[in-house]
Amino acid sequence: MKSAITTEQIKALRDSTGVSVMQCKKALEEAGGDMNKALVIMRKKSSEVASKKAGRALGAGTVQSYIHTGGLIGAIVELSSETDFVARNDEFKTLARELAMQVAASDPQFLKREEVTEKDLKAAKEVFEKEAGDKPEAVRERIVQGKIDSYLKERVLLEQAYIKEPDKTVGNLVEEAALKFGERVEIRRFARFATGE
Repeated sequence: MKSAITTEQIKALRDSTGVSVMQCKKALEEAGGDMNKALVIMRKKSSEVASKKAGRALGAGTVQSYIHTGGLIGAIVELSSETDFVARNDEFKTLARELAMQVAASDPQFLKREEVTEKDLKAAKEVFEKEAGDKPEAVRERIVQGKIDSYLKERVLLEQAYIKEPDKTVGNLVEEAALKFGERVEIRRFARFATGE
């Protein structure tokens, strides 16, 4: 027998995700009322929605900035959407500011893994191969690959752990935004500035 989903459960899930009441209700029903399972289901669906919308044109967006206290570090992010309706939404602008804060705090060098050059990968691999040089050959390659993956997770913005919720990546955050706003959302570009660099 299915357990009845309460209004309080739906409200709690909506408050934590910002997704529509109906989507929250469906996720809770699918999860049998388990809030954690519902969150996992919603993340999976947001990923599916984002991939379905990948071909849509991005004709609108917003540019937001974040300047850290003291004015020594700042960042600018351009967050794109399909329509002006979403781009003018205060939640969308807040998301862009949060992403600028992420950039200021974590100093990514690349937006996505595809932007990492062969030169950068080769240099990192050489360093990690030297570090793993004393390990048995059977595990050395896995160690080097693990170090490369960790290196990229620190330097690729979409793969970084989100500073406010480390259990999700910046990529997850953007996928959730696509589900919340009902259209394609993408970080188009970013820049970070620090005095003395």
